[in-house]
Amino acid sequence: MSGVLANVDMRTQLAGHNRLELLLFRLDGKQLFGINVFKVQEVIQCPPLTKIPDSHRVVCGVSNMRGRMVTVMDLSRAIGGRGVADPQENFVVVTEYNQFVQGFLVGGVDRIVNMNWEEILPPPKGIGNDNYLTAVTRVEGELVEIIDVEKVLAEVVGWNEEVSAEFIDQAAEQEHNERKPVVLVADDSSVARNQIKRTLEKLGVECVLANDGRQALDRLREWAEHESEMPLHERLFMVISDIEMPEMDGYTFTTEVRGDPRLSDLHILLHTSLSGVFNNAMVEKVGANDFIAKFQPDVLAKTVLTRLKCWQDAHAA
Repeated sequence: MSGVLANVDMRTQLAGHNRLELLLFRLDGKQLFGINVFKVQEVIQCPPLTKIPDSHRVVCGVSNMRGRMVTVMDLSRAIGGRGVADPQENFVVVTEYNQFVQGFLVGGVDRIVNMNWEEILPPPKGIGNDNYLTAVTRVEGELVEIIDVEKVLAEVVGWNEEVSAEFIDQAAEQEHNERKPVVLVADDSSVARNQIKRTLEKLGVECVLANDGRQALDRLREWAEHESEMPLHERLFMVISDIEMPEMDGYTFTTEVRGDPRLSDLHILLHTSLSGVFNNAMVEKVGANDFIAKFQPDVLAKTVLTRLKCWQDAHAA
């Protein structure tokens, strides 16, 4: 247990300073790619795989890894590359996203680097909306591409985006008075932003979208500068923020909001594909109100409606 707690403490210190560790790897060429080490459980030589009939073209098969069946996907093929000829000659990066464990087949693992989120930048403009990049950076002068894994998983596995009727009915029963409730959503994944937006729209909630923590913070400060007759927390009932974002992560974003007297009363929900004890520690450390794991529409809907009722009761005329 002491080892687990020490690891949690180390990670909270790293994330609390807007830093991350990237595992660098290559697929079927020289291009370097990166993935947050927090998502990685282990890296192993590809084990024997069992083919699944009629499975997605990206799925190479499944394997029993440490007593659990793990689906192994060809990451190169998933993002439009050639794919691998022989999986056994490659490595599997075992990851956890959105409470699911899966393996990604990669050509080779390079190393782990410690970086600042400010060095992780949004993809260049003009590359289109169909690309699989969520961010880019440079390590020793070499371009590193960070893949939007949530987009890959949405295409291969698919996520349930349906909100149960009980929450839609509950939203319809809640009085919105003269003001439509507004939420600011910060997430670097276009897939995740749209998932959240569609869920909240079903609840009658208006969304303002930001691509990262820096953009969200700038937007909040701009609104605070132009406050009219009511404070910002009376117009904006909630902020939903991802954790892993270029330029400024969700932890640092939350810390910055709490340190600004004009913004400090805002209700912040961290909405993350990370999971475990680590997040509980960070929620308390940075002052977020809560966190939930991606992507569970009913959990998100319930959390939003609970907060909305509290906000409406507090600001009732």
